[in-house]
Amino acid sequence: MAETGPAGAVTEQARDRRWHALAICLVAGFMTLLDVSIVNVALPSMQQGLDAPPIALAWIVSGYALTFGLVLVPAGRLGDDRGRGRMFVIALLAFTVASALAGFAQNALWLVIARLLQGAAGGMLNPQVLGLMQQLFHGRDRGRAFGLFGAVVGLSTAIGPLLGGVILQFAGNEDGWRWVFFVNLPIGAAALVYALRVLPREDRTERPHNLDLVGVVLLGAGLLCLLLPLVEHSESPWYLLAAAPVLLALFVAWEHWYRVRGYAPLVDLRLLRIGSYSFGTMLGLLYFGGFTSIFFVLAVYFQRGLGYSPLEAGLAMTPFAVGSAVSSAVSGRIVYRMGRTLVIIGLVGALAGLLATDVLLGRHFGQMAGLVTALPLLVAGVGSGMVISPNQTVTLSEVDSAQGGTAAGVQQTAQRIGTALGTATASGLFFGALEAGGYDEAISSGLVVSVCFVAAALVLGITERLVVARRGR
Repeated sequence: MAETGPAGAVTEQARDRRWHALAICLVAGFMTLLDVSIVNVALPSMQQGLDAPPIALAWIVSGYALTFGLVLVPAGRLGDDRGRGRMFVIALLAFTVASALAGFAQNALWLVIARLLQGAAGGMLNPQVLGLMQQLFHGRDRGRAFGLFGAVVGLSTAIGPLLGGVILQFAGNEDGWRWVFFVNLPIGAAALVYALRVLPREDRTERPHNLDLVGVVLLGAGLLCLLLPLVEHSESPWYLLAAAPVLLALFVAWEHWYRVRGYAPLVDLRLLRIGSYSFGTMLGLLYFGGFTSIFFVLAVYFQRGLGYSPLEAGLAMTPFAVGSAVSSAVSGRIVYRMGRTLVIIGLVGALAGLLATDVLLGRHFGQMAGLVTALPLLVAGVGSGMVISPNQTVTLSEVDSAQGGTAAGVQQTAQRIGTALGTATASGLFFGALEAGGYDEAISSGLVVSVCFVAAALVLGITERLVVARRGR
């Protein structure tokens, strides 16, 4: 047995166990992030099968993103304090059950509620994934682990429309949407069994801290006022945006007051004093504003503008997914040497690919657009893979692993804000241009948003490099 064998054998066994734990983390991360994009192509099927009104369809998509973003930070804090493995299992079980509820929905309201629960469970799960990776891996191995996670992020986001199209192709339109959710059930069940075997068991002797309930309420209310108008821009009162900075300022003041009196705050704001963390979190917000809005405008353009089927639209965006997955895995092996410089190179590649895509679509290739844009989307995907996971690695590199879940929760919350902001801006410009000049004008306007966000992230990355260089003098 390992306990009686040589020390090297024990070390090797522990090393293998870490990679097994990473595998289950990647599966869970893939499931939760896939459900952000896979539902989009199934909306017509849901409308047909449930006779769902447009407002319900909007909430099926945006409700998931909303509750996902709201629970990230409190869930990360709970994982840090009460055990990430325990929280992982609870969240994974909740996500699997919510997926079953969504698949068995008998009406639109049922499906909306199930999606809200599914989003909350996904938001509980993701900080545990990143917190466990931060806890289990160090040095070069951490870069490799985050590289694989970056591949999962790129694949799950980009391949969602393709996988959804395949499912609908075989399951049919009327009830095919149910299998978009049912596919999570065998994966979730198997993942639960495996997680109980391989995830670390935290034997905590110290008493867990009390949860900062006031901080939870203030942060939740502030994020709700910020995200709700962005994800539901056609329905929600925009005056909520004015309340958001007030509530978030109160949250910051409360967290400072709570900490100086010796309590454990929801977020230790001293995290933001770590330059690599604060720069990286903001860069992630900007990049996700451009990265995720690409898929929204391209999916609408290919399907509604060019008449592509869901499967054809998914195939047209597959080059991005392939490029992102491959470069993420490779980048994880070299980020330890290159640091944020690798992120800047990736941003240049992503920006070049997006600009080329925009230019080519402006030349009106019609039904050939998917083929013509394959190469620039591949370039953009390769660049994207050099951004997401390396930025994740560098951003968390100086954070104490004891705060890994909380730090990951804050970082992912910033990404969700960027996603909501980018998608809201891109969709607004896209549909505004559509009324004025048709789909060719609309896709150009929508892609401009992606280009601007990625360009802003590039400027921020270069600025950080200049700041670091100046400090090193």
